[in-house]
Amino acid sequence: MDWDDLKVFLAVARGESLSRAGRVLKKDAATVGRRVAKLEADVGAPLFIKSPRGYALSEAGLRLLAHAERAEAAVMSGLDDLAGHSGQLSGVVRIGATDGCASFILPQVCAAIQREHPELELQIVALPRVINLSKREADMAITVSPPQTGRITVQRITDYHLHLAASEAYLAGAPRLECLADLRQHPVVGYIQDMIFYPELDFLDDMGIEKLALASNLVSVQLGMVREGGGVGVTHDFILPFAPSLKRVLTQDLSITRSFYLVRHEGDARVERFQRVAEELARGIRDEVQRLEALAEVGR
Repeated sequence: MDWDDLKVFLAVARGESLSRAGRVLKKDAATVGRRVAKLEADVGAPLFIKSPRGYALSEAGLRLLAHAERAEAAVMSGLDDLAGHSGQLSGVVRIGATDGCASFILPQVCAAIQREHPELELQIVALPRVINLSKREADMAITVSPPQTGRITVQRITDYHLHLAASEAYLAGAPRLECLADLRQHPVVGYIQDMIFYPELDFLDDMGIEKLALASNLVSVQLGMVREGGGVGVTHDFILPFAPSLKRVLTQDLSITRSFYLVRHEGDARVERFQRVAEELARGIRDEVQRLEALAEVGR
């Protein structure tokens, strides 16, 4: 079994279909299917259970997966070692994140890292759900909830803070807002409840309300609703510098603290590219959250 066989196996295992694996490998699905059949013949066992829903790993496939991922990490580590003598990083690193971090923190952090390493390609995947690292949807992920299972490492990066906010134009014509109980007289903006993938993002209990007037699964859309006078919403302090028309309200009554975590594949610590990007990413996110929250305080 050679490395090319293992690349095909990993692509199918992660994509759970020949067509998705083919897009990753830049091969047609029929070619991928033939490679899988040959590999199964070589090992003398079915590696996948085929069904109309796709390709799921068999018991033998699950056993091979751990070995294949270790081989992948070793190959990437070797390539990084050969390319890393100049101190410059190269290759692709895909970073998954919730949309708030992806939209308002990662662009400037990743741009700074890439300026230091011109041969490096950084990709940001913004998804309103948990990033699946085992399927290599990303090489590392920024989350607000530390996963409890899987072959992963978890590093807490920094705390961040959220407060209620509304547009100044909305507040000028709205009923009084002097305590949390007054929120019942205001339209409230927040997350669609059945599309919250992290319990840390459910703020209804914190606000003491049961019903939303406007909702979205994306922070950026919620921000637009609040900015356009749709009501009052929980807003990240680090977003406020991007929305100068918003004003924090009831800061003494409601202040929410959450944390960002860096989640990585367990074996990727041996790959210099991933290790160094992770270090610079964590440092950059920590500094950028601190910088933007300080600006939000100045603009109170």
